[in-house]
Amino acid sequence: MSARPFSVAMLWAVLCVTSARAEPIGDADAGARVFGKCKSCHEIGAGAENRVGPHLNMLFGRSAAGIDGFRYSASLERAGTNGVEWHAETLDAYIENPKAFASGTRMNFRGIGDPAERADLIAFLRRYSDNPANIPEADPTAVGIDHDVDPAILALEGDPDYGEYLSGECTTCHQSDGADRGIPSITGWPDEDFVIAMHAYKDKVRPHPVMQMVAGRLGDEEIAALAAYFASLGE
Repeated sequence: MSARPFSVAMLWAVLCVTSARAEPIGDADAGARVFGKCKSCHEIGAGAENRVGPHLNMLFGRSAAGIDGFRYSASLERAGTNGVEWHAETLDAYIENPKAFASGTRMNFRGIGDPAERADLIAFLRRYSDNPANIPEADPTAVGIDHDVDPAILALEGDPDYGEYLSGECTTCHQSDGADRGIPSITGWPDEDFVIAMHAYKDKVRPHPVMQMVAGRLGDEEIAALAAYFASLGE
């Protein structure tokens, strides 16, 4: 049977299916192990190059067939032309069944049927994209956090100037003007709510691999400083 082209109708079908799915939130460390199924053809991380398959750095937000000079299948070329980009939903559909997503793909891989494994792999891949546009995020956390934090930590008085210095990584995704563009606003929160939320990520009480990774790199004084800075933006 000949490979069918990636048509506008197929694109619509893919978008309908993926939009109905919940965006996966996985365990990036577990995803590193799942990536063992991919590494014979793909590289990721420092110094990654194209091999049998394209490198996977900066994958989120990239158009399908988006690396210049790599020889993609006609199906993926058409997908990119028709506006398909790699985000959590499209990656989930492609990894589940590559040939159902793009029938002429050259990727000789039957897919990963386990949704949890796919979610873990996607969380791992996301580590190597500096600004994924649709990081899956839980509901805004300015209220309703139920996580015990040492009162001594809550009593720390953060330095907003130091928080501004540290805030660059936060504002890669969260808007400093308080706008909600698919990523919840974090400006104007009470300091204590911000600190509790960050420690919930740091202690892996809240499931979000990117936020867990970010919070895990921060000390108590740094979290307090960020809380003071973002609280000041709402004044």
